[in-house]
Amino acid sequence: MAMALTSPASLGCSRDVSFGAAMRGPVVPRELFKCRLGFSLRISSASPVVKACVSAATTAAPTYDTPRTTSGEKSNAERKTCRLALPSKGRMAEGTLNLLKDCSLPVRKLNPRQYIADIPGLKDLEVWFQREADVVRKLRSGDVDMGIVGYDVVAEFGEDDPDLLLVHDELEFGECHLGVAVPTYGIFESINTLDELAAMPQWTKERPLRIVTGFTYLGSKFLQEKGLQHVELSTADGALEAGPAMGTADAILDLVSSGTTLRENNLKELEGGRVISSQGVFVASKKALLSRPGVLEAAHELLERFEAHLRARSQFTVVANMRGESAQEVADKLFQFTSNHGLQGPTISPVYVDGGGKSVVKYYAIVICVAKPDIFKAVRELRRAGGSGVLVSPLTYIFDEEPLRWRKLLEKLDMM
Repeated sequence: MAMALTSPASLGCSRDVSFGAAMRGPVVPRELFKCRLGFSLRISSASPVVKACVSAATTAAPTYDTPRTTSGEKSNAERKTCRLALPSKGRMAEGTLNLLKDCSLPVRKLNPRQYIADIPGLKDLEVWFQREADVVRKLRSGDVDMGIVGYDVVAEFGEDDPDLLLVHDELEFGECHLGVAVPTYGIFESINTLDELAAMPQWTKERPLRIVTGFTYLGSKFLQEKGLQHVELSTADGALEAGPAMGTADAILDLVSSGTTLRENNLKELEGGRVISSQGVFVASKKALLSRPGVLEAAHELLERFEAHLRARSQFTVVANMRGESAQEVADKLFQFTSNHGLQGPTISPVYVDGGGKSVVKYYAIVICVAKPDIFKAVRELRRAGGSGVLVSPLTYIFDEEPLRWRKLLEKLDMM
């Protein structure tokens, strides 16, 4: 079997992906969807290896036969339990477990070496720990129904799959972005933007701009959209920052958080080179939400808890007693002397004290929600309005009306 989408001369290949036995049949494996327009692709019967690289030429995507149903797909169709996939290690794993714990949904893992666990608060739900990329892959294959992972991983390995739905797109941990960086020295010393990098005369068909990245799908799309010519992408499992110093790459396309690692390796991020921003997201399979019993309900509860907790995380409950002849008088003082009035307004209720064997009202308790940065300002204002005995406590949840994200999810599922 041999297939060449471009001539061998134009194939400056730098990425080797071995599929072993998968290459022996007549069907091109679905993993080759990694090779999109702008990639050169060659499949040789002599070696079960796919070589791909970015070229200036645009080639047509290969056709794919529909694969036969496997035993694994049959078992997924027969599965009755819901499956939630979580990152198995790294800062995304830590952030995910902390979020679930803060939402009163701690993950119970009886053996630290096991990859399966559960959440006692959610019945009929299995938790599977996977590598981040495998969370997305197994969502697409139907092995799991829901997952929590970085948006960058969803965008790269999801490859715009319409079956992947973002249930919650801002879980507020793992914030970073994907961007292009070059050395601060040599021919790049005066290069500060992506346009300046693209305009450098050094890049030719024979000597393309070499970019090392772990994001070939996003990288190829981005570079084509920006109109860069003569670019070659290569992959590496880690330590991409070493590529330019070693001479194996001219630039890198990698995740950036604080930028410290770039600076420590004499690299600088280019203006206009940011591909996407990323943080933890809650993603689910549309097919599973519609067809597998219990998945939609589990997704709803997880979404409700995430929304309520994230909204409450920066808020505190402030309670104080205030003298007044009536609740109306106390409310008037609050609006006159304070700037924090709660979510919709202060809650005011009478405080009963002993008046010689008879209960009398001399104080009113006021309750408001205050953002964390405004706590001390709110306390000073309450004192000025006549408040005393001020109590401050953190909130766990703020459940408001049904979350907007839930309504949007139902619309995507054509259930509204």
